[in-house]
Amino acid sequence: MPFEILEKTELGTSGTIFEMVVKTPLIAKKAYAGNFVLIRVNETGERIPLTIADYDREKGTITLVIQVVGKSTKLLCNQKVGDKILDVVGPLGNRIHVEKYEHPIVIIGGGIGIAPCYPQAKELKEAGNKIITILGARSRGLLIWKDRINSVSDELIITTDDGSEGIKGVVTDPLKEILKNKEISLVIAIGPLIMMKFVVMATNGSEGLPKVKTYVSLNTIMIDGTGMCGCCRFSTLEGDIKFACVDGPDVDGHIIDFDNLLKRANRFLDKEKYSLECYDDECRALEKYKKEAF
Repeated sequence: MPFEILEKTELGTSGTIFEMVVKTPLIAKKAYAGNFVLIRVNETGERIPLTIADYDREKGTITLVIQVVGKSTKLLCNQKVGDKILDVVGPLGNRIHVEKYEHPIVIIGGGIGIAPCYPQAKELKEAGNKIITILGARSRGLLIWKDRINSVSDELIITTDDGSEGIKGVVTDPLKEILKNKEISLVIAIGPLIMMKFVVMATNGSEGLPKVKTYVSLNTIMIDGTGMCGCCRFSTLEGDIKFACVDGPDVDGHIIDFDNLLKRANRFLDKEKYSLECYDDECRALEKYKKEAF
């Protein structure tokens, strides 16, 4: 049964980030922070994993935030309100570790990873925790969901690479200051792999700062989302193999071999670029045909 898009909103000013509310009653009923869904727009579409950014059990909806980076995400973002997505499978993955911690929790969101920080902060806040949130983006136009995040945070810190909003710098700058001056029970980081790598380097005790338990969210290439295809595998520093779909997506950042994971993540960049170029050419040709024919 196809899943209807009820709302669609452009976020930021880049023209590449969109929020969609999708009617998925059964998924909304079971969703928690940390879960993801597998999306397939149409019969010839690629299966892509998207973290659930919010859920409403009463309305039977989930909220997804998508950034256009390739053909599949562009195809999804080209859908309109009232259009239907062929497949939405989930909720998949493990729920985050929700409990009452002794000291504050630092939640760090980078780029599109800001959106899935919201349900994590919300559920941890509801459990009685103090939440310090750090949001980072290249510029103000790429910052999203500030008000939502602020509503579930005791303290909100913003960084931008160009200094257009908040602190000029990266998310690890305020993180290191916090670690120097406060006791922290847990750090959660969601965003680009390189950002999560440097967060882990700041919290693993190797830089003279206190070692703090750190979870990161892995959004790797997936096909079935149940651990059978092996596409989402990642190596640990001990040489073990784990799977983001069933061992995560939230996993202990201190065990991950980030150098190996970064190499795997970049393997298909050329193919993704080519696929997007072909899709754009098809779209332009279709528009030209419509104008000439009608």
